[in-house]
Amino acid sequence: MFENYIKVAWRNLFRNKGFSLTNILGLTIGMTCTMLILLWVRDELGYDKFHSNYNNIYQVIANRDFKNQMMTDRNMVLPLASSLEAKYPQVKYAVVTTYNNDQLLAVNNTKLSKSGMNVSVHFFNMYSWKFLKGSPATALKEPSSIILTESAAIALFGKEDPINKMVRVDNHKNAKVVAILADPPGNSTFQFDFLQPFDYSDSNTTHSMSEWINSSWQVFVQPVEGANLAKLTKNVNKLKAEHDPKDKISTYFLFPMTNWRLYSNFKNGKADGGMIDYVKLLSLIAVIILLTACINFMNLSTARSEKRAKEVGIRKTLGSEKWQLVLQFFIESIILAAIAFVLSAIAVSLLLPAFNLLVDKKLSLPLDQSFFWLASLCLIVVTGIIAGSYPALYLSSFNPVKTLKGTFLTGTKAALPRHILVVGQFVISILLISATLIVYLQIHKSIGYDKNNLLSLVSSPLIDKNYAAVKNDLLSTGTISAVTRAGTSLTQVQWRSGPPDWDGKPANSMIIFSCMSTDMDMAKTLGIRFVEGKDFSGTPSDSSSIILNEAAVKVMGLKHPLGMELRYGKKFNVIGVSENIVMGSPFKPVDPTMIFYNSSYSQAVTVRLKAGVSPQKAIAAITAVYSKYSPEFPLSYSFVDQEFGKKFITEELISKLTNIFAGLAIFICCIGIAGLASFTIEKRIREIGIRKVLGATVQQVLMLISTQFLKLALIAFVIAVPLTWWMMTKWLSTYEYKITISIWLFVAVGFLILLLTLVVVGLNTLRAAMSNPVKSLHTQ
Repeated sequence: MFENYIKVAWRNLFRNKGFSLTNILGLTIGMTCTMLILLWVRDELGYDKFHSNYNNIYQVIANRDFKNQMMTDRNMVLPLASSLEAKYPQVKYAVVTTYNNDQLLAVNNTKLSKSGMNVSVHFFNMYSWKFLKGSPATALKEPSSIILTESAAIALFGKEDPINKMVRVDNHKNAKVVAILADPPGNSTFQFDFLQPFDYSDSNTTHSMSEWINSSWQVFVQPVEGANLAKLTKNVNKLKAEHDPKDKISTYFLFPMTNWRLYSNFKNGKADGGMIDYVKLLSLIAVIILLTACINFMNLSTARSEKRAKEVGIRKTLGSEKWQLVLQFFIESIILAAIAFVLSAIAVSLLLPAFNLLVDKKLSLPLDQSFFWLASLCLIVVTGIIAGSYPALYLSSFNPVKTLKGTFLTGTKAALPRHILVVGQFVISILLISATLIVYLQIHKSIGYDKNNLLSLVSSPLIDKNYAAVKNDLLSTGTISAVTRAGTSLTQVQWRSGPPDWDGKPANSMIIFSCMSTDMDMAKTLGIRFVEGKDFSGTPSDSSSIILNEAAVKVMGLKHPLGMELRYGKKFNVIGVSENIVMGSPFKPVDPTMIFYNSSYSQAVTVRLKAGVSPQKAIAAITAVYSKYSPEFPLSYSFVDQEFGKKFITEELISKLTNIFAGLAIFICCIGIAGLASFTIEKRIREIGIRKVLGATVQQVLMLISTQFLKLALIAFVIAVPLTWWMMTKWLSTYEYKITISIWLFVAVGFLILLLTLVVVGLNTLRAAMSNPVKSLHTQ
């Protein structure tokens, strides 16, 4: 019997090729999108799980309670790790690391900028890294050693064996290669090209090991099995309080590795989501797209129900039970889903290289894993059952007497479920398009300075020494309109501090300030606007001048800040108030900021390219200037808009993915509408012929068929607009500075959907409207 069901299903698929191909196309696109999203989700959920101690590693983090904000801070003091390990037996290992930073690695004439960290001795005991050469037991014993990743070793040494060879680091010390690691997996929190042990004989490191105030390192702990985490957390706070009793604002806690990737956002000192929100969002999009494809199947199957009515009547008359008919229709839909899955698997294999480039991952179909095949089988069956559920139950319920007499009519009542499903598709399309536009507008909102055509150049001691000549030469290239330099990159806040003193300052004021130092021409180069006052001019008086931003003036309660005296180590006069500029997180309020004048050293030189100048030409000119004054350091640069964009890297990625999958969902919707329009025209072909004989024009026939779909689109618009507004208002609430959602955005999206509907339905209707009415009236 089951074999017979498959034969009948197969024959029906071939007998109705147009119906079958339309459904297979929709299901293939839906499954392809679903599989790509699920591969991305699987990778995100698998972050850091390759570490054998994954469930028992914690990062020490502090909530620092300032009056104007609660700051969750990962910066720790250097001696914390070794002290925890020595004093508390609950700590099996404690590790301290620096943050990733770019350094120049040189081997003979090969000079490359690579990213690396300094790590303490138990780093390889805590974390699981694959050693290709060398031993984890000895890799971190010598302070003058370096551990390279495989790709970094190949880039520096080619095919040579790098072990025991020397690498010049930042042109001031040599390090011996003692081990080679496999490159960190893409879903690893730690990404690096090289590792080095701390050199405790270095005077700066020795000094840092004896002081408990300056927090610039990361600390991680691995407790012994069964350790009381609450007690260990108290001990961390106790230890810090013993060595730094003046710190009354910090509360330390242990943040588990299991949450590092998915729950990394904090608000008011508490975990407030993170990547998990986007994992849920894309998972929902996958479900929506697959459901859209299934809705197409339902619509097209029920639309052609009259063609299957007699078949159902005969089967029932010959004794078929309802469950047998239901099973027959389910088998048909599962076969279609299986064919679509095979095609989608091929499509995913072809699309993965481009998709990996988009999401910056190395995803692949895990064809060698049984879980993949089990999940695939579930996907086929679930898709087939969902897609075939309504048609199976609907078609199997036909009255055999009416169908065999030819009195069976689907009618308006039968069309209602199809209309509801079409409205659902339109709602999804409007929501996805509107949400995508709102995300784009928010990401590209003004941030207080003009980040376009700005280039950030890494400075060096020789560049600082010859800065005046470097600046003059850069301006003389004809590609640069303005130059300045700063103690930090414009897109990072590396210097935070307590408040200055001023007359009338409230007692016990605990305001946290962001600070930066800059040279003259800051406003000209960056495009910063001043609310009042002026920029630094390069005169000697600038050394005792200071610029505040609007946030600082507000939190300090100043009414007339210009000319007032601030005391911060020495006396400063306020010469200007700038608009707030977003340097740190775009999700948080802009910090009160103090800007100091500095004409002696810098980390970054910022240049503004002249309008119309190609970046390639400008970079070539800058490279020549850098090579002249700092030949030992190759030019390292970044575009400020791209660096700032990294703050939105997740939003940009989700925006791109949403754009793509929204477009595909709309395409699937168009396929369904085209199919429904085709069946509608087929059912009304005689009516169209009669209307043309009676004088109806092509335009009138087009509107006749299009009207019912336009009505459904309008209903969907009324439903989708408030739903989208609510969802996106909630999303925008995570930003301090956000756009206002305009009603005109929804009007534009609604117009686009109506236009799309007219085009899709019109193209399907045009042939019938322009055909000879005599042929239409001769159709059975």
